[in-house]
Amino acid sequence: MRASPRLTQAASLGLMWGLAAATIGVLAFIIIYILAHGLPHVTWGFLTESPRSMGREGGVLPMIVGTAWVAGLAVVIAAPVGVATAIYLTEYTREGRLTAVIRFGADCLAGIPSIIFGLFGFVFFVITLGMGLSIVSGALTLAVMVLPTIIRTSEEAIRAVPQAYRDVSFGLGSTRWQMVTQVVLRSALPGIGTGIVLSIGRSISETAAVMLTAGSALGLPRTAFDSSRTLALHFYTLSREGISMPNAYATASVLILAILAVNLSAYWLMRRLAAGGR
Repeated sequence: MRASPRLTQAASLGLMWGLAAATIGVLAFIIIYILAHGLPHVTWGFLTESPRSMGREGGVLPMIVGTAWVAGLAVVIAAPVGVATAIYLTEYTREGRLTAVIRFGADCLAGIPSIIFGLFGFVFFVITLGMGLSIVSGALTLAVMVLPTIIRTSEEAIRAVPQAYRDVSFGLGSTRWQMVTQVVLRSALPGIGTGIVLSIGRSISETAAVMLTAGSALGLPRTAFDSSRTLALHFYTLSREGISMPNAYATASVLILAILAVNLSAYWLMRRLAAGGR
Protein backbone atom coordinates (compact mmCIF):
# COMPACT_ATOMS: atom_id res chain seq x y z
CA MET A 1 0.00 0.00 0.00
CA ARG A 2 1.39 3.36 -1.02
CA ALA A 3 1.54 6.04 1.68
CA SER A 4 -0.13 9.33 0.94
CA PRO A 5 2.13 12.28 0.05
CA ARG A 6 0.77 14.26 2.99
CA LEU A 7 1.63 11.47 5.44
CA THR A 8 5.12 11.09 3.93
CA GLN A 9 5.74 14.81 4.18
CA ALA A 10 4.57 14.92 7.79
CA ALA A 11 6.78 11.94 8.71
CA SER A 12 9.81 13.45 6.99
CA LEU A 13 9.24 16.81 8.65
CA GLY A 14 8.88 15.15 12.04
CA LEU A 15 12.09 13.18 11.49
CA MET A 16 14.03 16.31 10.56
CA TRP A 17 12.69 18.20 13.57
CA GLY A 18 13.60 15.27 15.79
CA LEU A 19 17.16 15.09 14.48
CA ALA A 20 17.58 18.86 14.81
CA ALA A 21 16.27 18.75 18.37
CA ALA A 22 18.62 15.88 19.25
CA THR A 23 21.60 17.79 17.86
CA ILE A 24 20.69 20.94 19.75
CA GLY A 25 20.03 18.88 22.89
CA VAL A 26 23.47 17.25 22.80
CA LEU A 27 25.13 20.63 22.26
CA ALA A 28 23.15 22.21 25.09
CA PHE A 29 23.98 19.33 27.44
CA ILE A 30 27.71 19.65 26.78
CA ILE A 31 27.72 23.41 27.25
CA ILE A 32 25.56 23.34 30.37
CA TYR A 33 27.58 20.50 31.92
CA ILE A 34 30.89 22.30 31.42
CA LEU A 35 29.58 25.68 32.56
CA ALA A 36 27.95 24.15 35.64
CA HIS A 37 31.28 22.63 36.71
CA GLY A 38 33.46 25.53 35.61
CA LEU A 39 31.68 28.84 36.25
CA PRO A 40 31.83 28.52 40.08
CA HIS A 41 35.63 28.58 39.78
CA VAL A 42 35.79 31.51 37.33
CA THR A 43 36.63 34.47 39.54
CA TRP A 44 38.24 37.82 38.87
CA GLY A 45 41.51 36.47 40.21
CA PHE A 46 41.29 33.49 37.88
CA LEU A 47 40.94 35.83 34.89
CA THR A 48 43.67 38.29 35.89
CA GLU A 49 46.39 36.12 37.47
CA SER A 50 49.11 33.95 35.97
CA PRO A 51 49.13 30.21 36.67
CA ARG A 52 51.18 28.84 39.51
CA SER A 53 52.35 25.30 40.28
CA MET A 54 51.90 24.21 36.62
CA GLY A 55 48.29 25.37 36.66
CA ARG A 56 47.13 23.95 39.99
CA GLU A 57 46.74 27.48 41.30
CA GLY A 58 46.44 30.95 39.85
CA GLY A 59 44.60 32.00 36.73
CA VAL A 60 44.67 32.06 32.95
CA LEU A 61 45.59 35.63 31.99
CA PRO A 62 48.62 34.59 29.88
CA MET A 63 46.45 32.02 28.07
CA ILE A 64 43.78 34.61 27.28
CA VAL A 65 46.41 36.96 25.87
CA GLY A 66 48.11 34.15 23.94
CA THR A 67 44.81 32.96 22.47
CA ALA A 68 43.94 36.48 21.32
CA TRP A 69 47.39 36.91 19.76
CA VAL A 70 47.43 33.59 17.92
CA ALA A 71 43.83 33.57 16.69
CA GLY A 72 43.82 37.28 15.83
CA LEU A 73 47.03 37.14 13.79
CA ALA A 74 45.91 33.96 12.03
CA VAL A 75 42.65 35.53 10.83
CA VAL A 76 44.32 38.83 9.93
CA ILE A 77 46.73 36.90 7.71
CA ALA A 78 44.27 34.40 6.23
CA ALA A 79 41.21 36.60 5.63
CA PRO A 80 42.68 38.96 2.99
CA VAL A 81 44.37 36.09 1.15
CA GLY A 82 41.24 33.92 1.23
CA VAL A 83 38.84 36.66 0.13
CA ALA A 84 41.23 37.83 -2.61
CA THR A 85 41.51 34.26 -3.89
CA ALA A 86 37.73 33.91 -3.94
CA ILE A 87 37.39 37.19 -5.86
CA TYR A 88 39.95 36.02 -8.40
CA LEU A 89 38.20 32.67 -8.90
CA THR A 90 34.76 34.22 -9.37
CA GLU A 91 35.35 37.61 -11.00
CA TYR A 92 38.73 37.69 -12.73
CA THR A 93 39.17 34.32 -14.38
CA ARG A 94 37.15 31.89 -16.44
CA GLU A 95 36.42 28.34 -15.47
CA GLY A 96 39.32 26.18 -16.54
CA ARG A 97 42.11 23.92 -15.44
CA LEU A 98 43.71 26.55 -13.18
CA THR A 99 40.53 27.24 -11.21
CA ALA A 100 39.86 23.51 -10.91
CA VAL A 101 43.37 22.96 -9.49
CA ILE A 102 42.95 25.80 -6.98
CA ARG A 103 39.59 24.50 -5.78
CA PHE A 104 40.90 20.95 -5.58
CA GLY A 105 43.86 22.14 -3.52
CA ALA A 106 41.59 24.09 -1.17
CA ASP A 107 39.33 21.07 -0.69
CA CYS A 108 42.34 18.85 0.02
CA LEU A 109 43.73 21.31 2.56
CA ALA A 110 40.35 21.45 4.31
CA GLY A 111 40.43 17.70 4.88
CA ILE A 112 43.96 17.46 6.29
CA PRO A 113 44.11 16.70 10.07
CA SER A 114 45.29 19.58 12.22
CA ILE A 115 48.24 17.58 13.56
CA ILE A 116 49.63 17.47 10.01
CA PHE A 117 49.42 21.26 9.84
CA GLY A 118 51.18 21.36 13.18
CA LEU A 119 53.98 19.15 11.89
CA PHE A 120 54.31 21.31 8.76
CA GLY A 121 54.43 24.47 10.86
CA PHE A 122 57.01 22.96 13.19
CA VAL A 123 59.30 21.92 10.34
CA PHE A 124 58.85 25.01 8.15
CA PHE A 125 58.17 27.99 10.42
CA VAL A 126 59.80 26.86 13.67
CA ILE A 127 62.92 25.12 12.33
CA THR A 128 63.51 26.08 8.68
CA LEU A 129 62.66 29.79 8.99
CA GLY A 130 64.08 29.94 12.51
CA MET A 131 61.02 31.52 14.15
CA GLY A 132 61.12 29.10 17.05
CA LEU A 133 58.16 28.18 19.20
CA SER A 134 56.36 31.52 19.04
CA ILE A 135 53.03 33.20 18.51
CA VAL A 136 54.02 34.07 14.94
CA SER A 137 54.73 30.43 14.10
CA GLY A 138 51.40 29.36 15.55
CA ALA A 139 49.50 32.15 13.77
CA LEU A 140 51.03 31.36 10.38
CA THR A 141 50.23 27.67 10.82
CA LEU A 142 46.63 28.41 11.75
CA ALA A 143 46.36 30.83 8.83
CA VAL A 144 47.28 28.05 6.43
CA MET A 145 44.82 25.73 8.19
CA VAL A 146 41.78 28.06 8.03
CA LEU A 147 42.54 29.44 4.56
CA PRO A 148 40.47 26.79 2.69
CA THR A 149 37.40 27.58 4.82
CA ILE A 150 37.61 31.28 4.03
CA ILE A 151 38.20 30.64 0.32
CA ARG A 152 35.28 28.27 -0.16
CA THR A 153 32.73 30.20 1.94
CA SER A 154 33.72 33.51 0.33
CA GLU A 155 33.54 32.00 -3.14
CA GLU A 156 30.05 30.62 -2.55
CA ALA A 157 28.90 33.93 -1.05
CA ILE A 158 30.19 35.87 -4.07
CA ARG A 159 28.62 33.42 -6.51
CA ALA A 160 25.27 33.88 -4.75
CA VAL A 161 25.19 37.57 -5.71
CA PRO A 162 22.75 37.92 -8.66
CA GLN A 163 24.34 38.56 -12.06
CA ALA A 164 21.93 41.45 -12.54
CA TYR A 165 23.82 43.43 -9.90
CA ARG A 166 26.96 43.17 -11.97
CA ASP A 167 25.20 44.06 -15.21
CA VAL A 168 23.59 47.17 -13.70
CA SER A 169 26.93 48.26 -12.23
CA PHE A 170 28.66 47.91 -15.60
CA GLY A 171 25.75 49.71 -17.26
CA LEU A 172 26.31 52.70 -14.96
CA GLY A 173 29.93 52.92 -16.10
CA SER A 174 31.69 51.17 -13.23
CA THR A 175 35.00 49.45 -13.71
CA ARG A 176 35.33 45.81 -12.75
CA TRP A 177 37.17 46.72 -9.55
CA GLN A 178 34.47 49.24 -8.60
CA MET A 179 31.81 46.65 -9.33
CA VAL A 180 33.56 44.07 -7.15
CA THR A 181 34.27 46.33 -4.19
CA GLN A 182 31.12 48.48 -4.18
CA VAL A 183 28.49 45.96 -5.27
CA VAL A 184 29.55 42.33 -5.05
CA LEU A 185 31.48 42.40 -1.80
CA ARG A 186 28.82 44.43 -0.01
CA SER A 187 26.14 41.96 -1.04
CA ALA A 188 28.31 38.95 -0.17
CA LEU A 189 29.50 40.36 3.17
CA PRO A 190 27.28 38.18 5.41
CA GLY A 191 28.52 34.99 3.74
CA ILE A 192 32.14 36.11 3.82
CA GLY A 193 31.73 37.05 7.46
CA THR A 194 30.38 33.60 8.23
CA GLY A 195 33.54 32.00 6.87
CA ILE A 196 35.73 34.36 8.88
CA VAL A 197 33.75 33.68 12.07
CA LEU A 198 34.13 29.93 11.54
CA SER A 199 37.87 30.45 11.09
CA ILE A 200 38.08 32.46 14.30
CA GLY A 201 36.29 29.72 16.22
CA ARG A 202 38.57 27.02 14.83
CA SER A 203 41.68 29.08 15.58
CA ILE A 204 40.62 29.68 19.18
CA SER A 205 39.80 26.02 19.83
CA GLU A 206 42.81 24.45 18.09
CA THR A 207 45.29 22.44 20.19
CA ALA A 208 47.50 20.09 18.16
CA ALA A 209 48.76 22.63 15.63
CA VAL A 210 49.36 25.26 18.33
CA MET A 211 51.18 22.84 20.63
CA LEU A 212 53.81 22.14 17.96
CA THR A 213 54.28 25.74 16.82
CA ALA A 214 53.32 28.30 19.48
CA GLY A 215 54.71 26.24 22.35
CA SER A 216 53.35 25.86 25.85
CA ALA A 217 54.95 28.62 27.93
CA LEU A 218 53.01 29.69 31.01
CA GLY A 219 54.39 33.24 31.14
CA LEU A 220 52.65 36.33 29.82
CA PRO A 221 53.78 36.93 26.20
CA ARG A 222 55.32 40.34 25.58
CA THR A 223 55.89 40.17 21.82
CA ALA A 224 54.64 38.09 18.90
CA PHE A 225 57.91 36.15 18.96
CA ASP A 226 57.38 34.83 22.47
CA SER A 227 56.06 31.35 23.16
CA SER A 228 52.58 31.16 24.63
CA ARG A 229 49.99 28.58 25.67
CA THR A 230 46.42 29.04 24.45
CA LEU A 231 43.27 28.38 26.44
CA ALA A 232 42.47 25.20 24.52
CA LEU A 233 45.97 23.82 25.04
CA HIS A 234 45.90 24.79 28.72
CA PHE A 235 42.60 22.98 29.21
CA TYR A 236 43.96 19.93 27.38
CA THR A 237 47.10 19.87 29.53
CA LEU A 238 45.26 20.29 32.81
CA SER A 239 42.70 17.58 32.05
CA ARG A 240 45.04 15.07 30.42
CA GLU A 241 47.61 15.18 33.21
CA GLY A 242 45.00 15.51 35.96
CA ILE A 243 46.69 18.61 37.35
CA SER A 244 43.51 20.37 38.45
CA MET A 245 40.09 19.42 37.14
CA PRO A 246 38.36 22.49 38.72
CA ASN A 247 40.78 24.76 36.85
CA ALA A 248 40.34 22.65 33.72
CA TYR A 249 36.56 23.11 33.83
CA ALA A 250 37.00 26.81 34.54
CA THR A 251 39.36 27.16 31.56
CA ALA A 252 36.89 25.32 29.34
CA SER A 253 34.12 27.65 30.53
CA VAL A 254 36.18 30.72 29.65
CA LEU A 255 36.94 29.20 26.25
CA ILE A 256 33.26 28.49 25.52
CA LEU A 257 32.19 31.97 26.59
CA ALA A 258 34.95 33.54 24.49
CA ILE A 259 33.87 31.64 21.37
CA LEU A 260 30.21 32.56 21.96
CA ALA A 261 31.12 36.21 22.47
CA VAL A 262 33.25 36.32 19.31
CA ASN A 263 30.58 34.63 17.21
CA LEU A 264 27.72 36.82 18.45
CA SER A 265 29.75 40.01 18.09
CA ALA A 266 30.94 39.11 14.59
CA TYR A 267 27.45 38.17 13.39
CA TRP A 268 26.02 41.40 14.82
CA LEU A 269 28.75 43.46 13.13
CA MET A 270 28.27 41.73 9.79
CA ARG A 271 24.53 42.30 9.93
CA ARG A 272 25.08 45.99 10.64
CA LEU A 273 27.59 46.34 7.81
CA ALA A 274 25.36 44.46 5.39
CA ALA A 275 22.36 46.62 6.34
CA GLY A 276 24.41 49.78 5.95
CA GLY A 277 25.61 48.73 2.52
CA ARG A 278 22.09 48.42 1.10
